[in-house]
Amino acid sequence: MDIAHARSLLFVPAGDERRVEKALASDADQVIVDLEDAIAPSAKDDARSWVQGFLVRRQAGRRPWLRINRPDTPWGAADMSVIRDIPLAGVVLPKASRQSLDALLVNGLHVIALVETARGVREAYDVACHPDVVALMLGAADLGAEIGWLPRRDGLELLHARSALILDSAAAGIRAPFDAVHLDIRNPAALTAECETARSLGMGGKACIHPVQLGPVHSAFTPTLAEQAAAQRIVEAYQAALAGGDGVIICDGQMVDAPVVARAHAVLAAAARTVTTGKGTRA
Repeated sequence: MDIAHARSLLFVPAGDERRVEKALASDADQVIVDLEDAIAPSAKDDARSWVQGFLVRRQAGRRPWLRINRPDTPWGAADMSVIRDIPLAGVVLPKASRQSLDALLVNGLHVIALVETARGVREAYDVACHPDVVALMLGAADLGAEIGWLPRRDGLELLHARSALILDSAAAGIRAPFDAVHLDIRNPAALTAECETARSLGMGGKACIHPVQLGPVHSAFTPTLAEQAAAQRIVEAYQAALAGGDGVIICDGQMVDAPVVARAHAVLAAAARTVTTGKGTRA
């Protein structure tokens, strides 16, 4: 599934060929090979060399994204020199800001901007408007450490940051942002609840740290059969109404006009993409 419609981004550490190959063969919509948080400072040079050799050798097949180190770190310049020579889907920029984007020399390569600082949240619209940026992603752990929030079961501490990225992405004309990773891989029920909250606000997908999280994420960000059926009824009823000269109708007890119909079309399009990729539809 292309990045415009992806629901899941699966992180995997650079340097572990077995895990990287497993990630690339998984059901993840997109895969991110990580040179930043997953790699200790003493191992970053070796991990970068491994990525370069692995992707040059591999050439054919699925192209991953690469999370590099920020340009202002000791490893940033070397990371940027490597990405020009290897086949990638794009680059994930941590702690993205307009300044760090301007320092990122990617020559038109697609960028997922990881917004995980207070400054990044304030500049999210400018970041989203950058011509190379195709999506924003929320980084809750770093942002929470900076701000000092306490995690809540209802996720209320994330409400402002999520909403800011959602509105700024829409205003900039790019796809809906990816939600932050869920750190507890042993609790699929909590992951599902978190995904459903994020989707209800307007998030378009979620970052994952383990393949076991892909199923709940895909399910949560895929229209249910009931949602599809309701959307189909809205579209059909509205088309019939337009033929009779009416622009507003009642369908299933709900007032339906052009914006409601546009939402129904979006639901049906998302469901059709899911069927096309063979990843199923939830009940």
